[in-house]
Amino acid sequence: MNFSLYIAKRYLRSKSSNNAINIITYIALLGVILGAAALFIVLSGFSGLKEFTLEFTSLIDPDFKIESTTGKSFVLDKELQTKLDNVDGLAFYSKVIEERVMASSDGKQIMAFIKGVDENFKRVNPIDSILDDGSWLEQNTPQIVTGYGIARNLSIGVLDYSKSISVYVPKPGKGQVTNKNQAFNSLSTINVGVFAVNETVDNSYIFSSFSTAKNLLNYKENQISSLEIKVNNIFNKDDFRAELESVFGKKFTVKDTSQLNEALYKMLNTENLIVYLIFTLVLIIALFNVIGSIIMMILDKRNNLSTLYNVGATVPQIRQIFFYQGLLMSVFGGFIGLCLGYIIIQLQYSFSLIMLTPNLPYPVAIYFQNFVIVFVTITILGVIASKIASSRITKNLIKIG
Repeated sequence: MNFSLYIAKRYLRSKSSNNAINIITYIALLGVILGAAALFIVLSGFSGLKEFTLEFTSLIDPDFKIESTTGKSFVLDKELQTKLDNVDGLAFYSKVIEERVMASSDGKQIMAFIKGVDENFKRVNPIDSILDDGSWLEQNTPQIVTGYGIARNLSIGVLDYSKSISVYVPKPGKGQVTNKNQAFNSLSTINVGVFAVNETVDNSYIFSSFSTAKNLLNYKENQISSLEIKVNNIFNKDDFRAELESVFGKKFTVKDTSQLNEALYKMLNTENLIVYLIFTLVLIIALFNVIGSIIMMILDKRNNLSTLYNVGATVPQIRQIFFYQGLLMSVFGGFIGLCLGYIIIQLQYSFSLIMLTPNLPYPVAIYFQNFVIVFVTITILGVIASKIASSRITKNLIKIG
């Protein structure tokens, strides 16, 4: 066994004759344990919040979305459609027409996006999970499904035939017009359902049948805004993406779920990094106690160190003794802290100890990567702290002892 490691283990297990040093060592170890537990709990809590937030967004986001790079729309011809049908891993795809419109009812007006979807849209996205009231629209009808915010702002309900809901979109072309009918395409619709996803989507989107949006925008046959795709769960998404890009070429962009919500993902990742850095700072402060306890141990063991030096131990070997001692204290404390943090998170996950609302427990998620992050952080900081403390040992200090 390594000489320095053997002595370090002996020092770590044995008590000092000075009770104050024992107390300082226990406080240092407790600080590491609590710091590691706190970092793991916070990372797991934030992972739960991130998962909870993305759960709502992913309800209406497909696995992949294909759009044209040269305009708002493109024509899905038979040749391109045949190539798409032959892509390995494709489960379903939905043709979508999307455009900004104005909706009005009883003098109230609101700007929104109309999203015309075909019959496959229900297979690509879990529509039933977002419907808050009413039912989903039928194809080839003037039915619409509005977000909760739009329904509230327009004061419309479900299947309220007494209220006409008109949707307007500017006609393409140039020149002056004398009345609204010349400036806009319009149609009257009936709201058959209300969905609830999140505030941004609820205040922005109106779903309609594919034919309704096509007629409103005067789109040609097979002219669409985008394709939304669901991938077979057993298929690798990276391979699938590469095949899609080879089929559609550079004139199209292929976006996955994270790219469709790039701003949200960046915000969540930035917040996660900030939280990690803050609690790493707490760990650094806790490891100052480790440095202090090792230095106190060095001073307490000066006579022993002089003896070791006289029997042949070198100064670097003696430094390694306290380097290993600090490292073992950090790693051991980090391991116990991880176990403690895991128990607390598991209790919250199983028994909902902390509630955000009477019906909503604080979300948590246990990821293996959080264990790795905490343990690696503790180890690196432990190495630095142990190196700083053990570097205090010099030949003069040993001889004085």
